[in-house]
Amino acid sequence: MNRHNLCFPQPAMPCQGEHMCGRYASARSRIELLEEFGVERDRVSEPLEPDYNVAPTKPVYAVLTRRPRGSSQPAGDQAAPARAAEVPAAGEARELRVVRWGLVPSWAKDPSIGSRMINARAETVSVKPAFRGAFARRRCLLPADGYYEWYRPGGDAKAARQPYYIYREDGGPLAFAGLYELWRDPSFPGDHPDAWLWTSTIITTSAPDGLGRIHDRMPMVIGPERWADWLDPGSSDVADLLSLLAPASSGGLIWRPVSTAVNSVRNNGPALIEPAEPEPGRPAKSLF
Repeated sequence: MNRHNLCFPQPAMPCQGEHMCGRYASARSRIELLEEFGVERDRVSEPLEPDYNVAPTKPVYAVLTRRPRGSSQPAGDQAAPARAAEVPAAGEARELRVVRWGLVPSWAKDPSIGSRMINARAETVSVKPAFRGAFARRRCLLPADGYYEWYRPGGDAKAARQPYYIYREDGGPLAFAGLYELWRDPSFPGDHPDAWLWTSTIITTSAPDGLGRIHDRMPMVIGPERWADWLDPGSSDVADLLSLLAPASSGGLIWRPVSTAVNSVRNNGPALIEPAEPEPGRPAKSLF
């Protein structure tokens, strides 16, 4: 197995942070994703197992559009020659790849920074040094079945947190707005399969309506009608790209309390997304 697909040690509790999406479920198969996202070029050599507890630094599926070999690359793309060499001459196409969750900027000294780059705020993604290059040139979609957030009753910092699973009412996939990046591993020669580490981050936005009562941030979800524009590698106008990050709506999303077993990344399986009664002292199923 490519060592870049290996997981790093994970925390026992969910990630902390005021704007973080730190866990999600991705159980659809590679074949399902190829069809649902209209993928033209399958770049997955080792399909991932269903994962109901995706955590930072884990390998995840990403949908992106790549340019053909020999095409002009955007100015300032430091890794452009190597990336262009990877893409076949078949033409620009939508691809499915496996990347690691936690973006490692091309200028990073080592990949450890990725564990802190799992999210990018929609409000600042176009200007933050770690993300602005990828925002202009390397955008992707990260497929998910749903995601988790933890509700703390009454905002009490000492109160136990109840996990909630948030998903589409119709059972369809969510397409998180993401960015991807490539980091050159200097310990390998340029033609080695592990020479380039592919990583990603999820863009977050303010959570509206009742959903904001659980957590004030949520992953930015891109609708199918905007997928092509978001993935277009030839589009780099910041204003146009920001317009695709429309204000979030919780329409079509529902949520339910789930077992605190999801708190540990050691736990996995479909039981994690099954409805569960809140533990004593935690909020009831209906928050609102």
